[in-house]
Amino acid sequence: MFKQFSRLGKAFMLPISILPVAGLLLGLGGALSNESAVKTYPFLDQAWLQTILKVMSFAGNAVFSNLALIFTIGIAVGLATSDKGTAGLAGGVSFLVYTATISGLLELFSPKGATIDTGVVGAIVIGCTVAYLHNHYRKIQLPQFLGFFGGSRFIPIISALAAIVIGAFFYLIWPPIQSGLRVAGENIAHMGALGTFLYGFLLRLTGAVGLHHTIYPLFWYTSLGGTEVVAGHTISGAQNIFFAQLADPNHTGLFTYGTRFFAGRFATMMFGLPAAAYAMYRCLPKKNRKKDGGLYLSGGLTSFLTGITEPIEYTFLFVAPWLYVIHAFLDGLSFLFADLLNIRIGNSFSGGFIDFLLFGILQGEDKTNWLRVIFFGIVWAIVYYVVFTFCIKKFKVAIPGLEAEDTPSVQAVPTDNSLNAESKLVIQALGGAENIETVEACATRLRVAVIDKSKVDKKTLKSLGAVAVLEVGGGIQAVFGGKADLFSQEINQILGKGD
Repeated sequence: MFKQFSRLGKAFMLPISILPVAGLLLGLGGALSNESAVKTYPFLDQAWLQTILKVMSFAGNAVFSNLALIFTIGIAVGLATSDKGTAGLAGGVSFLVYTATISGLLELFSPKGATIDTGVVGAIVIGCTVAYLHNHYRKIQLPQFLGFFGGSRFIPIISALAAIVIGAFFYLIWPPIQSGLRVAGENIAHMGALGTFLYGFLLRLTGAVGLHHTIYPLFWYTSLGGTEVVAGHTISGAQNIFFAQLADPNHTGLFTYGTRFFAGRFATMMFGLPAAAYAMYRCLPKKNRKKDGGLYLSGGLTSFLTGITEPIEYTFLFVAPWLYVIHAFLDGLSFLFADLLNIRIGNSFSGGFIDFLLFGILQGEDKTNWLRVIFFGIVWAIVYYVVFTFCIKKFKVAIPGLEAEDTPSVQAVPTDNSLNAESKLVIQALGGAENIETVEACATRLRVAVIDKSKVDKKTLKSLGAVAVLEVGGGIQAVFGGKADLFSQEINQILGKGD
């Protein structure tokens, strides 16, 4: 089980790597081209500038709008033992069939307007299913008259058929889950400060798999977020009220109390998560910080500027889900404290510095109490740094780039130091080809499932450049740094698993 979750976490790394850039494009473009922001700040109302910002927003949104599809392909590719291109194609096709199946069933049998959004949950199920079918049946031999559809061509076909079944299954089981989240949201709206905490906690918890879209619109756009009279008009929904007050030149005093459904974001996104990113960076061995630190720097910067948190959250979500639950609990507390501190900052897109500047600082302390975010945020950054540092070190959370520091690296290399020659020596050190089940690599580790761990020659692996050799579950992890992926590809080619 540990081995499988380790492989799943590694499979997510490829799609995760594109999120920071997409997040910056979407966050900057979306916040600065927002209609309310443009009306409030005329200097943004330049045709050429708005064109650039909108294109940035469209480009970034293309990634996040198709995140489930991208994750499906990434999981299928990451979990496939070989012929990964076929697995990726099958994953993409299967996800499209899966979503079309759900859409078709909704159109045929559900009330008009009904929707089902399974988020990343559906992506994980489809991706794992495709990988399983690919690894077991990619060399299947069909009867001669069907021979053209055998081998790797069989995988997209059988995966698409499986996707129909999975889509029908989710059509049956998902509406009650989705409905349950809506009911929880309706109850939360009437629970005061405790409800604010539960809102933040549940929003962050469901955000891990993309289901937060089921919750926040209830508060942003309906009467659950409040109803107030602004400039003679009755407005419902926390965000609707906030923007109406923003546009009202006669509005005085603090913004709507409905901003409690936004204000808690700023301390977590601008202070907490960047501090967590720094804590993870500090937990890395010094020799890995230059190579792997960029992932945490870009993720923390994206969270601070734009409030898009997936790039940093996904570095620990899949290797330590329990740590994500702690993070969700802390985020709930952030919403609670923001409510108690009477912070009244709304947002257009998310809780990063851009929205903090536009809808907090530039609106004035008398309307927002934005200074309290700074003081509370400093405390919150310390809390996040301490919690993440303790958890990662105490429980040895396998975040990207974290390797053992106490095992020296021996730099001996074979006479013929070509990749092929070195890979053959690695195979021998792993007990020979007959002892190897699968070979994969993450950012720095060669992950090998072996039949008999006692046959592995750790000393030889270290002499070939591994700075550490670890026994994990039913396999071996040899830390080769950036060369791990090269070894993985070459060894699979030598073993005949890379065709």
